[in-house]
Amino acid sequence: MFESILCQITEYNPDVLESLIELAVEIAREGREGKRVGTLFMLGDENAVLAKSRSLILDPLLGHPESARHITNLNLRGTIKELAQLDGGFVVSHAGIVLSACRYLDAIAAEVEVPLGLGSRHIAAANMSSVTKAVGIVVSESSVVRIFCHGQLVGEIIPELWMMDHAAHLNGTLKREQVGELTILTPRFRQASVAE
Repeated sequence: MFESILCQITEYNPDVLESLIELAVEIAREGREGKRVGTLFMLGDENAVLAKSRSLILDPLLGHPESARHITNLNLRGTIKELAQLDGGFVVSHAGIVLSACRYLDAIAAEVEVPLGLGSRHIAAANMSSVTKAVGIVVSESSVVRIFCHGQLVGEIIPELWMMDHAAHLNGTLKREQVGELTILTPRFRQASVAE
């Protein structure tokens, strides 16, 4: 469903990346109990991300079996949606195991430029993706999902057509795809991968 984003981030298993993006879109659309929820997922380069982050609370996922914490596990999705209401982000391994929740990302990258109007969650994802090989997936409280790779905004998923003119932050020539009610924006000629 998200081919234009998946083709830019080629080092990750597309099933894991797509499942994580789908979950982010669900959170963006549904929120939790009628309330908009924002959150952040960092996928891959987990050792570096864990080293550059810290727990905000006792980790609610600690000690649970990996099979219960795999991003494709349907039982995990409700738990993630509940935990998304708390401060901090999620660290997801390259293999799709949610390793930690409620993490504060300490990474700072001096050269990251985040479009004006995007908040601390977006800055954290951009910074972390700049200083590690991880990909940042941010759910904004405005219901837009943004993907960061190498410190760059590489994709936006806008779940409602009426938001199109107000939510997009990508610059330059854009590729626009319509998948059902979702609008997916990516830079037109970008040929990047996590391995760069």
